[in-house]
Amino acid sequence: MAYHEVVGNLHVHTVYSDGTGLHKDVAAAAQRAGLDFVIATDHNIWVHGVEGYYDGVLLLVGEEVHDVRRLPQASHLLIYGAEAEMVLHAADPQGLIEAVNQRGGLCFLAHPFEKGSPLDVELAPIPWDDWDVEGYVGLELWNTMSEFKGLLWSRLAALVYGYAPTLGFRGPFEETLRRWDALLAEGRKVAVIGGSDAHANTYQMGPFRRVLFPYEDLFRWVNTHVLVEQPLTGNVETDKRLIYDGLRAGRTWVGYDAPGPTRGFRFQARSGANVATIGEELVRAAAVIIDIEVPQRAEIRLIHNGRVVARAKGTSLRHTTAEAGVYRVEAWKRFRGLKRGWIFSSPIYVR
Repeated sequence: MAYHEVVGNLHVHTVYSDGTGLHKDVAAAAQRAGLDFVIATDHNIWVHGVEGYYDGVLLLVGEEVHDVRRLPQASHLLIYGAEAEMVLHAADPQGLIEAVNQRGGLCFLAHPFEKGSPLDVELAPIPWDDWDVEGYVGLELWNTMSEFKGLLWSRLAALVYGYAPTLGFRGPFEETLRRWDALLAEGRKVAVIGGSDAHANTYQMGPFRRVLFPYEDLFRWVNTHVLVEQPLTGNVETDKRLIYDGLRAGRTWVGYDAPGPTRGFRFQARSGANVATIGEELVRAAAVIIDIEVPQRAEIRLIHNGRVVARAKGTSLRHTTAEAGVYRVEAWKRFRGLKRGWIFSSPIYVR
C-alpha cells in the first residue's frame, strides 16, 4: 500500500489545564509551523466540542491522565480516541489502559524517563513507573519540554537555554532508548511518538522574563510523523480515523526539524515478494533487503535487536540480512556544533 505522510504534535496543553492558549490559538500556531494536525492533551480533562479544521490544520482532543493523589507524581498516560474523559480510572494504570482500549482508544506512555531540576520543586521528574502494564500502543520517545527541564541544572543554565534552547536539545534520553529496546526484546510491539508538552507559560528570573516556549516554536522542533492510508480529506471524522489508525499500527517516526526538515524519511524492508514499512511485519521468503532514505545528509544507523548493525553517512542506506528480529532507524545530524538526534523510527518486525 502507498501510504501518505502527515505531521503533527501529540502533546499540548491549553487553558483548560495548565497551558496558556485556547484551542484556536494552538491550531493557529500549528498552521504557522506547517503542521497537518495537532492534538490537545490537557491534564485530566477531555474537552468536547472544539475538534475541527482551523485554517487547514486538524485539531483533535485527547487527554493526559494521571493520579493527582500519587506522590511523587509518576506514570502519566497520553490517551487518544477514547472520546470521553478517562480520569476516573487514573488510580489504576492497567485498568485505565483497559478502559481506554474498550472505548476504541489508544494509549502512549508520556515522558517515560525524566531528569528533574534543582531550581524548583515544580521541576521534579515525572517518569513512568508502572512497567508491568500491557495494552498500550507505544511510548513518547522524545518530549521537548521534558528534555528542557533536564537542562536546568543551574540558574545560569536556565538563562542560557531559556534564550537558546536548541543549544541544549540533543535527542531522546538514553534511558528511554534502552527501555524501549528492552521492551522490544521481550517480544512486544512498541511504537514511538514525539511531543512538545507545550504550555507556553511565562517564567521570570530576576529581570529576565520569557515565554518558555511559544507554541509555534515548539511545533517547529520535535513532532510525530504518521503514515496514513490516504491523503487527509478535510472531513474531521474521516481524518481523525486515518490518523488514529496510523498511530495504532505504529506507522510513526519522531522528527526534530531544527537541524533540517524530516518530512520524506523512508524505511522499508522486503524479502522476495513481501514488503513491509514502519510498524509492519515482514515474513521472510528469502534474504531481507532493508532500504532507508533521509531528506538530507546525516549519519544513518540501522538498529537490530538493540544493536547497531549498519551505518552510513549520506542520504541512504541499504542493508541485506538473513536475520529475523526488530529493526529500527536512527538518524543523527550535526547542528550548532554538535551531533543531534534527528529521526527515530518505530520498528519493522521481521519474522
